[in-house]
Amino acid sequence: MTETVARRGRPRDAGRDRALLDATLAVLAESGYGGLTTAAVAARAGVSTATLYRRWSSKEDLVIAAAATCTEDLAARPDTGALEGDLRALLRDKAAAMTGESGRLMRALIGEAAQSTPLAEALVSAFLAPLYGRVAEVVRRAAERGEIPPPADPDLLGDVVIGPVMSRFLLTPKAPDQVDARAAEKTADRLLPFVLRALGRA
Repeated sequence: MTETVARRGRPRDAGRDRALLDATLAVLAESGYGGLTTAAVAARAGVSTATLYRRWSSKEDLVIAAAATCTEDLAARPDTGALEGDLRALLRDKAAAMTGESGRLMRALIGEAAQSTPLAEALVSAFLAPLYGRVAEVVRRAAERGEIPPPADPDLLGDVVIGPVMSRFLLTPKAPDQVDARAAEKTADRLLPFVLRALGRA
């Protein structure tokens, strides 16, 4: 009896996928969403547009996949033992992420997300959800230590803590790549007292 061997297609090349996603981010940062084309991305990655379309069926799908690779490293930092120390680290991290190429990319994506529900959902999943989770953990520890009262509206914590940083860096005329990391850190430190008061720290 002759055995039938199942034929498999060629395995997907993870390296090529990554090259395409990196190229997408580069073109997006340079040209914005409106100026991004799949042909430009493919050329930048050194592949054909057919190769790109075998992986992502549209420009929007490609950008969503690229955005997901930009999730910030928001792993819980070591507990400093105080709300002020934890928040200082968090605000500095976020402020730094709003500068340079990362900040330019965020501006481009947020502008387009207003017109695209899938892209908006992808941004929430990739950026806001992990960040808000870190805020919630910091505030929970502080409440357990007795530094602040338990928050009355925990679902608003992320907006209270991160909102000022986002508006400061995303809604100002100065482009993110014109703000250096040190200046961003100083801005985060200036915002810290206001955030502490908003959370009920005397």
